[in-house]
Amino acid sequence: MSAPVHGGRLRNLLVTEARAEALRSQAFDLPSVTLSRRQLCDLELLLNGAFSPLEGFLCRADYEQVLATGRLADGTLWPIPVTLVLAQADAEGIEQGKPLVLRDEEGFMLAVVKAAELWQPDQALEAEAVYGTTSTEHPGVRTLLQEEPAVYVGGQVEGVQLPTHFDFQALWHTPRELRRQFAQSGWREVIAFQTSRPIHRLQRDLTLEMAKSEQANLLLHPAVGVTKPGDLEYYARVHCYQSVLAYFPLNIAMLSLLPLAMRMAGPREALWHGIIHQNYGCSAFIVGPDDSSPPAAGDQSRFYERYAAQEYVAGFADELDIRLISVEERRYVPARGCYLPVGQIEQEAEALAPLSDGDLKRTLARGEGVPEWFSFPEVLRHLERVHPPHSKLGFTLFFTGLSGSGKSTLARILHARLIENGQRPVTLLDGDIVRRNLSRELGFSREHRDLNIRRIGFVANEISKNGGVAICAPIAPYQATRRAIRQLIAQYGAFIEIYLATPLAVCESRDRKGLYAKAREGLIPHFTGISDPYQEPEQAELTIDTSELAPMEAAQRILLYLVREGFIDADAASAIQ
Repeated sequence: MSAPVHGGRLRNLLVTEARAEALRSQAFDLPSVTLSRRQLCDLELLLNGAFSPLEGFLCRADYEQVLATGRLADGTLWPIPVTLVLAQADAEGIEQGKPLVLRDEEGFMLAVVKAAELWQPDQALEAEAVYGTTSTEHPGVRTLLQEEPAVYVGGQVEGVQLPTHFDFQALWHTPRELRRQFAQSGWREVIAFQTSRPIHRLQRDLTLEMAKSEQANLLLHPAVGVTKPGDLEYYARVHCYQSVLAYFPLNIAMLSLLPLAMRMAGPREALWHGIIHQNYGCSAFIVGPDDSSPPAAGDQSRFYERYAAQEYVAGFADELDIRLISVEERRYVPARGCYLPVGQIEQEAEALAPLSDGDLKRTLARGEGVPEWFSFPEVLRHLERVHPPHSKLGFTLFFTGLSGSGKSTLARILHARLIENGQRPVTLLDGDIVRRNLSRELGFSREHRDLNIRRIGFVANEISKNGGVAICAPIAPYQATRRAIRQLIAQYGAFIEIYLATPLAVCESRDRKGLYAKAREGLIPHFTGISDPYQEPEQAELTIDTSELAPMEAAQRILLYLVREGFIDADAASAIQ
């Protein structure tokens, strides 16, 4: 008996080879755009049918209905807008109703979209509708609202070729390929488990329990496109998933990579994931207590109530061809030697919560042992390679503050001290040095100053992820730019932000070049602290006021922090004091 097909008909947006050749021959005369990583993910899932029933990027009527009702204009359930978002400068030259070529980062032509409509959306309205908030503390909202004013392009897509994946080639499957593989393997019922985190004992135990109770097979379907801030880089995660497969009974589970750009939109996103897994041929999918939610920032409350995603998805059960499997929060009970739902735990004090991602990273960084009940040895070995002890981890010291706050002086002192320490190669990326050698052609407009800082961040990341130390000393006045650099560097190394909170009056009194005076006279536009704002850091590791400390005292405070956190060996540090 053949296996049933779940999910219904898939759209096929890839054209014939003859049509592809015709499109390629026309491409030289058409405007084109280079897609971002997020846009590439969306395009791939459009082309391979995972976003069925969509046949392209949403036009305005569909977009507005999705915001208002979570449905397309024809009433079809679709909770997340899939749009082609362009900066205004990139949209120049694109004519409504005319073709637009979509290219990857290397310039290869992937598809053509008929630009049926171009419009400027109300992105604050989109944020409120999709995310339930306009707070830029939400990373999805921040991505949406902190871009330049955008132009949306909607229209039908003709695919020339899918994006190419050179890594883990046996693990990328289109929905048609997975459906075919399920049928060939006799998998009639398949439960999808999507995650953007490594799988530890809790997730293995839970998914295996669901497979047994539902008499189904398991599709481990991790999102490896654009995921949540702080998520482990996906190469390491895939190695973890491959190792975990050995802890499932033979032929009960398979691994496939999902090139999804997550929005972290909570309940709406959980429903969206269900539709996507339905298109891949799965009969059920697991939704956790905080499914599709962004990580909480510090002491911040949750953006979505616990279990809200489960309740939301359950409301659409009659319209889905995939079943919701809701799971309760679980904790490890040592007396029972297993994880149990919190509702079944009689003595809550005796139950242990799983380590958070941050706790696990800090435990590995300190070289401490991870409890056996939490994970598997093979998984931990992969994680130890990407989260080595601080003594072996590259890092970036990122000084930020007003001109004259003491950044360059402290950066030079730390540069000399860390070279003297001799434990890692050290590179100084002072603002003036970078301007002369890396950004000579840039001016001092907000756009150019921001680009200069991002260049510094790119170089610092290359240094840190290869085990070195980068010392950066720009003004870096904008919080969004500093946050982006932190997220980039924290994937592979450590980002240590040092805010020099020296008062403006003190900075002005130190100004030997007279720049502040010229700025107050209006001779220097966009001068930070005078005619352009400085946004104070929200999570600096160190805050130092150099009006209260001599340079050597401030430098010593930084060195002591590095010793305390394990970046410098205490014995070696004592030799450079």
